[in-house]
Amino acid sequence: MVCQSTGGARPKGEHRMPLIQIVITLIVVGVLMWLVNRFIPMQSTIKGILNGLVTILVVIWLVNVFGLMHYITRFHVTR
Repeated sequence: MVCQSTGGARPKGEHRMPLIQIVITLIVVGVLMWLVNRFIPMQSTIKGILNGLVTILVVIWLVNVFGLMHYITRFHVTR
């Protein structure tokens, strides 16, 4: 597979997600979380756990989309 923007080859299985698609996904997730927080009655502790979990998952997804997961998984702490 040849990369159109740089003219170089990309590794198999790697594709680029357009920035607009990332922004739209973040907006959809935000609106869904707002709807859940606003209209579904639940305890505040459960709501906090749900918000924290979704936030962590979105951050992990963004790190993966921007290609930083490779660097994070290879990080080693030595003595």
